[in-house]
Amino acid sequence: MLKLIPNILTLGRLVLTIVFLVMILFAPRYYSDGEVPFCGFLDVAFILFVIAGLTDIADGIAARGLNVTSKFGRMVDPLADKILVCGAFACFALIGEPKLFSLGPGALAIIHWSVLAVLAAREIFVTVLRHLAESRGISFAATASGKIKMFLQSFAIGTVVIRMAHVQNAEWGYWFTTVVFTLMLVVTIVSGIRATRRPHGHKST
Repeated sequence: MLKLIPNILTLGRLVLTIVFLVMILFAPRYYSDGEVPFCGFLDVAFILFVIAGLTDIADGIAARGLNVTSKFGRMVDPLADKILVCGAFACFALIGEPKLFSLGPGALAIIHWSVLAVLAAREIFVTVLRHLAESRGISFAATASGKIKMFLQSFAIGTVVIRMAHVQNAEWGYWFTTVVFTLMLVVTIVSGIRATRRPHGHKST
């Protein structure tokens, strides 16, 4: 039973991810424009997002502590990460968030969908590399840039949710979000390039 803990945590993360994404899609109905919106709904969504992230850390620790690995875990664990990240940015694009400065809906849509395109392209590229490597019996390792990429993507998602809930129109919020998104995109692209040069390891994201 203990050996199933990592897989149970992974499944739990998938469930939390789906609930989080649905909440983001419904978020516009639960907050209004201005500095003091109805934030409780989004705060709950943020808490679920954080818990989902913690389960990602926990299942890795459990797998190492129990010295167990499974094909299910190797396949579903990175898939859950991709669903969380790409799904979140897809939902943001659909609801037109985050707002940036005085940009109109058209410009924002281009930015939002372009960000999603870069993230999705990186994940598809790395997934293809992973399958090619594993089909040849080559271990596909995580790199520091890959871990930083996941952290920045998660941080960017949290930034958008908190901004939607608490600081929709603050000027510093626009700048903070822009800087976070820029760093995230740069690291995402760099990590995708570096993925072609990782010969060893046990987990990739």
